Amino acid sequence: MNLNQSYRDISGNLKPQRLHVFLAHSGIASRRACEELISQGRISVNGKIITIPGQKVAPEDIIHFDGKQVSGEKARHYYVLHKPPLYISSSYDPQKRDLALSLLPDLKERLYNIGRLDYRSSGLLLFTNDGDFAYRVSHPKANIEKEYYVESTIPIPDRLIYEFSNGLLIDGILYKAQNIERLGNRELKIILVEGKNREIRRVFSHYRLHPSILRRIRIGHLLMGSLKEGESRPLTNEELNKFNIEI
Repeated sequence: MNLNQSYRDISGNLKPQRLHVFLAHSGIASRRACEELISQGRISVNGKIITIPGQKVAPEDIIHFDGKQVSGEKARHYYVLHKPPLYISSSYDPQKRDLALSLLPDLKERLYNIGRLDYRSSGLLLFTNDGDFAYRVSHPKANIEKEYYVESTIPIPDRLIYEFSNGLLIDGILYKAQNIERLGNRELKIILVEGKNREIRRVFSHYRLHPSILRRIRIGHLLMGSLKEGESRPLTNEELNKFNIEI
């Protein structure tokens, strides 16, 4: 088992670390997703199924995920993809729909997406095998803005803009946009920070509207640029440094 180099004591020896942290450093998924995998009973340590994410593992322990032994990653990767519509933001889909992950270059290390775009939506989606990076970028305290271009099938009422900007309660959940700019009678630019699951679609549905286009065009400082649907590229060092967020 090859633990991340930062997990060493003052003598240079590898230290035990929490199981979900080790899995994240091994490129399995983000820390939060690894906690879910553990609770689902999909992780074993020395042949025993573990369901407690906080359990510590030592360098000599043997860890398996879905029966396959897990080892530390040797290389870190950071990619941005312009996800087309009708692709799933997941590493597996029981319905056998196309995975956004399949559009990335074929790398030795396993990558996973940071956050999601729903099946019909398009736009910027980040991928990595660096659990710490995924944790920092996806944590609510990071306050990273996500900007969306939305086009509706029918005109959008001013009431939606006003109520979504000031906070709208739907089925007990508060939805609130950071900023909304009207581009036309059927077009908006919407900036979210927290970004709840399917937030824009739920708000539009509340007003009996349907987005014909929902595209994420910015994540923090990262812009769409010339990246076309289905294209991906690695993040530059400058872009990575700007994501160096303290949580």
